[in-house]
Amino acid sequence: MENLAAVARQVAVLFALMGVGAVARWTRLVGEDAIGGIVGLLVMVVTPCVIVTSFMRPFDASMAGGLAVAFAAAMLAMCAAIFASRFLVRHPSDDTRCVLRTAVVFSNAGFMGIPLEQAILGGDGVFYGSAYIVAFNLVMWTWGVWTMGGGKGDLKTVFVNPGTVGVAVGLPLFLFSAEVPEVLSRPLVHLADLNTPLAMIVIGHSLAGAKIGKVLSSGAVHVAAFARLVAFPLLVIAALLPLRGHVPREMLLAVAIAASAPVAAMVSMFAVRFRRDVDTAAALVSGTTLASVVTMPPVIALAMTVF
Repeated sequence: MENLAAVARQVAVLFALMGVGAVARWTRLVGEDAIGGIVGLLVMVVTPCVIVTSFMRPFDASMAGGLAVAFAAAMLAMCAAIFASRFLVRHPSDDTRCVLRTAVVFSNAGFMGIPLEQAILGGDGVFYGSAYIVAFNLVMWTWGVWTMGGGKGDLKTVFVNPGTVGVAVGLPLFLFSAEVPEVLSRPLVHLADLNTPLAMIVIGHSLAGAKIGKVLSSGAVHVAAFARLVAFPLLVIAALLPLRGHVPREMLLAVAIAASAPVAAMVSMFAVRFRRDVDTAAALVSGTTLASVVTMPPVIALAMTVF
């Protein structure tokens, strides 16, 4: 019960920040152009800084092993979700079916996962959570592009994206216990601190303008949402149980938190880019984000109890 209350408080804080974004939209304080700029700043600057700062620590062999295990666990979890989505998701429209399948596989591990990992686990949580972000990008820019775009896309983005760049810069710092000069480390930390408030404001801004009617009316959407918010994270927790006591607890929890997040905003962005079912994608992202205030606390509390 104590774990549930602690997680619920952290989720409530995030949703309070989302409320700021919603009010900013309703009052027209922040327009679409401005929010687009904030998203660009978050993705291209803040996210890499969050990852780099999480690696700014002395080398620890157990943490290095945990990072590798976290990456492997994330890859296996998403591959399992890809396989399961082929049987769970049934829809006559190819455009909608593609959106639903990617919604099952990809969680908002960056905008929702990292703030929660930071709040609950501190720097260690972000350290292990960065492995999930790298796995997310690899799968999104391969299978995700193949599914949503029929194979269209730029292969270089599989290896060169904000997540992999952050790890490429940060991992050597960790492996060699390198000390970053204060004139560089302090700006990196300040930029990383922007992640939680800005990410939540962006999500709140999007929710304020979302039309979620399809989430309430389509059975296929219900299945995809349930799989993303409940079934998939519970299966991930069950699959990680044998590792309990053999790897750092923070690693297990970081993967569980990332897996329990709502549908990734990238699903909506890909739907727009590849001209798929944009309305269903937007409804899933917004609807599961709202529902996550109910689903994430008990799922994460369960993980904290069993791990």
